[in-house]
Amino acid sequence: MPLDRDAIVGKLIVLLEDFTQDWDNDLDAAMSADSRLLADLGFESVDIIQLTVAIEEDFGLSKTPFDKLLMKDGRYVDDLSIGQIADFLSAFVRG
Repeated sequence: MPLDRDAIVGKLIVLLEDFTQDWDNDLDAAMSADSRLLADLGFESVDIIQLTVAIEEDFGLSKTPFDKLLMKDGRYVDDLSIGQIADFLSAFVRG
């Protein structure tokens, strides 16, 4: 049975909290589905690549087409929210 969006968001938040625990981030609020990787969490492009690897490991995925999430019309997206990542992953994640 596939995980629902809220469960995926929850797993992503736990992963991101672990991923960013040593960063000097001054988050104004707790992470949520609306939190953005670059604007809110201070990600850089190399961090996103490392995050995709961590997501695959944490969710037990392989060869996930993250390019479909990270690129639109031949250009990299400006930023991504946790909710957007969860929506993308919902097609690939099983419970």
